[in-house]
Amino acid sequence: MLRFYSWNVNGLRAVDRKGIFLDWLAQTQPDIAGLQETKCNPGQLDERLLAPPGYHTYWASAERGGYSGVALYCKREPIAVQIGLGVDEYDREGRTIVADFGDFVFINAYFPNGGRDHARVPFKMQYNADFLSFINGLRAQGRSIIFCGDVNTSHQEIDLARPRQNRNTTGFMPIEREWIDEVVNSGYVDTFRARYPDLEGAYTWWAQFTSSREKNVGWRLDYFFVSPDLWPQVVDAAIHPEFYGSDHCPVSLTIDLGMDRR
Repeated sequence: MLRFYSWNVNGLRAVDRKGIFLDWLAQTQPDIAGLQETKCNPGQLDERLLAPPGYHTYWASAERGGYSGVALYCKREPIAVQIGLGVDEYDREGRTIVADFGDFVFINAYFPNGGRDHARVPFKMQYNADFLSFINGLRAQGRSIIFCGDVNTSHQEIDLARPRQNRNTTGFMPIEREWIDEVVNSGYVDTFRARYPDLEGAYTWWAQFTSSREKNVGWRLDYFFVSPDLWPQVVDAAIHPEFYGSDHCPVSLTIDLGMDRR
C-alpha cells in the first residue's frame, strides 16, 4: 500500500516559516510526495528540508529566483530520476521531475499558468502537449504511469465554483479544458473525479485576500492521474482542505500494488 501526496506549497520556505511543512510531512507520512511552486533551490535550504529523516529528496529549480520549482520527497529511493522533460524552455523553469520506481514511473509537474492577459497560454499549451507526448512514450514502452501536480486547469463545470463567470479566464478556457479531455481520452484516469463523479464543492485552490477559502469559492486545479492499468489498484483519492499554509491544499492518492490489475 502506497500513499502519495501532491501539494502546491506556494513557496516552501514560506510554509516552513509558518511551522507547517515538516509537521504536515510528519503527520501524513507520504511514501511519495510531489511539491510544486517551491520557489527555491536546494542551496537556499537547510538540512531539515533537504533531508528529513526517512526521506530522499530531489529538486528541479527555476533559473529565475523565487519562481516555479518542483520537489520530490520519497521514502523509497527511485531507480532513476530525470530532472525536466529534456526541453530547455521548460526545464529552466523547474517544472518537472520524473522518477522511475520500477513498478511505475512517477511524474511531478507544475504546469504553466496562462496569465491574466493570456500571454502565456501558447507556452502552457505547448508544455501540455509535450508532457502528454512524453508520458505516452513511456506507456508505449509498457510502463505504468502516475502523474500529479498543479495542472492550472479545472476540467469541468463541477470543478470550480463559478464556471459561467470564468469561461474566458485562463484555467477554464475551452482550449485548456480540451487538453484534459485529450488526457482522459488517452486512457489516463483522473482519480479523484473517477472516485467521486458527482461531488460538488471539491476544490484545491482559492484566491488569496478575498475570503474565498472561507466561502469555498475555489477551483480544482491539482490532480493525480494514473494509466489505465493502475486504476484497479487505486484504493482512494482525496482532497485535504484541512491543511493550510498555501493558497492550494494537498491532494492524495492511495494505491495497493498487491491488488489484481484485471
